[in-house]
Amino acid sequence: MCTCAHAPHHNPLHCLLPPHLLEKIAQNAGGELRQLALENLSSSGKFRGNREVMGELMGLLQSGGDQKRRTVYDAKGKQGLPGARVRGEGDPASSDPAVNEAYDGAGATYDLYKNVYGRNSIDGKGMRLDSTVHHGRKYDNAFWNGRQMVYGDGDGQLFNRFTIAIDVIGHELTHGVTQYSAGLVYQDQPGALNESMSDVFGCLVKQYAGKNGKKTTAKKADWLIGEGLLAKGVKGVALRSMKAPGTAYDDPILGKDPQPAHMKDYDPSPSDNGGVHVNSGIPNHAFYLVAMALGGNAWDRAGKIWYQSLLRFQPTTDFQGAAEITAQTAGTLYGAGSVEVKAVVDAWKHVGITI
Repeated sequence: MCTCAHAPHHNPLHCLLPPHLLEKIAQNAGGELRQLALENLSSSGKFRGNREVMGELMGLLQSGGDQKRRTVYDAKGKQGLPGARVRGEGDPASSDPAVNEAYDGAGATYDLYKNVYGRNSIDGKGMRLDSTVHHGRKYDNAFWNGRQMVYGDGDGQLFNRFTIAIDVIGHELTHGVTQYSAGLVYQDQPGALNESMSDVFGCLVKQYAGKNGKKTTAKKADWLIGEGLLAKGVKGVALRSMKAPGTAYDDPILGKDPQPAHMKDYDPSPSDNGGVHVNSGIPNHAFYLVAMALGGNAWDRAGKIWYQSLLRFQPTTDFQGAAEITAQTAGTLYGAGSVEVKAVVDAWKHVGITI
């Protein structure tokens, strides 16, 4: 869900917590929480280098096959990757909930992309789904480094363990899907669109996986990203809300959720690669409106429009381009005068973008 600190926008390290949130913690918290936030902000360089050197090569080496291939590793509080192997594909469940959550979340993400969109893993070529849990000391983040997922345990005061929310896992793995398809530049509107795509499909992973064996429809979904991640006592429900951007949290330490839902509130700030985590609220809300207008299961018509559009995006596609491509894709899939096209056009208009 983010690029840690100030990663170059061509090869970002995609972390869950955005820099603006970590900076708020460093500013408003004291003692250990402040120190952990500063460590988090400064730690991206080493992992960024790992991604730049190894990401694409390892992706190619990991590809092959037409089935889930999950492996979970345990970093045991250290930063070396991948760590000790603790669970492989088909192995029994672990006594460690973080191991099982990483394993199950990777499987749920694979299932959505394979069963609904016909995509064979992250790269479309059967890429292995590797994950490392217990990364670092009370590490408040999760990230996709170009070849695998990495999860921290959280500090226990602001954040719980980062495997706890399945939509977070789907979000981060979708950065890999975008990496291997559109390659959206991680800057300004293309970067915000990159973040939004991860939120969209993160939500769809959660809805498709469902609860107690029952999938969740658009109208019954919470449309939150990171529900359960905030620790007890934090004033908030999640990291972001697609239904109501800007309302996910309002806490003395974390600050207030800054996401806009309309172009009139677009934030042109140069921080966070041009506000990629803030302005993603605008296309997020557009997708939510499409899904609600069409009803049923959001991964069906709305999700298929967004997935096929992602395959058509170029690295520099902006919000206007995304609006036009999603409308064209809806027309291709469902007909020029269809309710699907109307839903897409109306949704983008509602957030301030006219097609």
